[in-house]
Amino acid sequence: MSALAEAADITSLRSKAAGRTDHQQDTLKFAESALADSKRDGLLLAVRARWVALAVTAVTLSLINPNWDVVYYILMLGFFAVIGWAQLKVGKVGRSRPELFLIFCDLALLAFLSVVPNPWSNVHWPIGMQFRFDSFIYFFIFLATATLAYSWRTVLAIGMGTGALWAIAVGWAYLQPETHAALSERVREAIGADIRMFNILDPSSIGFGERFQQVIVFMVVAAILALAVRRSNALLISHAGLERERANLARYFSPNVVDELSGNDEPLAKVRTQDVAVLFADIVGFTAYADGRDPKDVIETLRQFHERMEREVFQHGGTLDKYLGDGLMATFGTPFVGDSDALNALRCARGMIASIAKLNRERSDRNEPPIQVSVGLHYGQVVLGDIGLNRLEFAVIGTTVNAASRLEALTREFGCAIVVSDALVQQAHAEPNHSSTDFATLVERPAQTIRGLERPVGIWTCANVNP
Repeated sequence: MSALAEAADITSLRSKAAGRTDHQQDTLKFAESALADSKRDGLLLAVRARWVALAVTAVTLSLINPNWDVVYYILMLGFFAVIGWAQLKVGKVGRSRPELFLIFCDLALLAFLSVVPNPWSNVHWPIGMQFRFDSFIYFFIFLATATLAYSWRTVLAIGMGTGALWAIAVGWAYLQPETHAALSERVREAIGADIRMFNILDPSSIGFGERFQQVIVFMVVAAILALAVRRSNALLISHAGLERERANLARYFSPNVVDELSGNDEPLAKVRTQDVAVLFADIVGFTAYADGRDPKDVIETLRQFHERMEREVFQHGGTLDKYLGDGLMATFGTPFVGDSDALNALRCARGMIASIAKLNRERSDRNEPPIQVSVGLHYGQVVLGDIGLNRLEFAVIGTTVNAASRLEALTREFGCAIVVSDALVQQAHAEPNHSSTDFATLVERPAQTIRGLERPVGIWTCANVNP
């Protein structure tokens, strides 16, 4: 059956967003999109399920009625297939009158086939005999396939609509003139005074009790399935929210950290102190570079820079703390301490310089000026945890952060690409898996006085200058 994502489902989500925080509203918008995508996918799945069910029904009918008149019903199954194809074409997210009309056609055609005798049959049955073939059970196929794509309200409406159409069909059959009175009388004579047995065996009997039972059971099943669809949608919305949170995490943390965060309950909320490596990277002279240039060129340069810097941070297991205009701050050892945080930070800095060198070669081929990047690294204790009330932000603060920022500024004074604190170099030496190449181009410099720190900081600089 085709999809009908009722506008009420989407409207319900939007009404829930009223009065909530921006974060919750964004999550609900993300959930809206996920629900709409799910219903679009369900459209194709439901139509395919319909076609499979129709094929199975055609084979089943041929087996239980191996006569030529069964071709009539098989042709009618073809009409159901065409209706499904049409629903696939007109189905959309939101209300669709053509699709509603096609749903009605589905139910009306099945009710017609279940009650009106086969005109190609050589046997002229009493109207009541049509109800002995249990054609009503095929309504359950349409109801079941509807749950694959319809909203819960539409599934419930299908149940109510089927009940109404079936009641009309039974009423129509009851109003038809008697055609086999003599046959009914012979059955009465054979049964005698047992009225209940006569009502069961009378070929002209419609069996109002059985028909009423069919409608009630069908509507109960429809209500249960509608409840299941509604619960499924709620789970989808909840899952969409979780996926959005995971996507947000992936913007800041490396994939392995995202996996670990996803498996923990509120791992960032607890405020704590721990030793981490902090990295600051910045484009040297960017203000002068941007002055007088086309804003589109400036933004494109920033995108190229940030894309490459972000890639290096994540490849080395770091956390992208924030963008700072033409720079960025990254941490290594957040939110969880690793066994190679300082080493990863140092390798990330080298990777950044190499990545910018490659970018500059590409820019040279396009006759664009090169960009120069400076990096500052420090290792020490920081305070980290969520800050804010409604709109939370994972923050890393402390003198270590300030020192790393000022070390990055020292690259101008020493004319180098990277300035590393002695604390980070010593920590990297103590970490496993380090090699001599990690420190090959570092040159030790005299300790520097850093504003905000009581003692001078020993530093190392990268011997090579930005190309």
